[in-house]
Amino acid sequence: MASKFLRVKCVCGNEQNVFSNASSPVDCKVCGKRLASSSGGKAIITNGTVVKELD
Repeated sequence: MASKFLRVKCVCGNEQNVFSNASSPVDCKVCGKRLASSSGGKAIITNGTVVKELD
């Protein structure tokens, strides 16, 4: 599966872009909660939901 950017909505309501194969943790820029963690391949979305896959 190809890597892509994901539009992720945090539990605080903020939306930001996250790389689907992020190699480092991604935190929300508003509340600081962890949005995605690295799993050695695909990123695991932890405190949010994927709203959209960006091309």
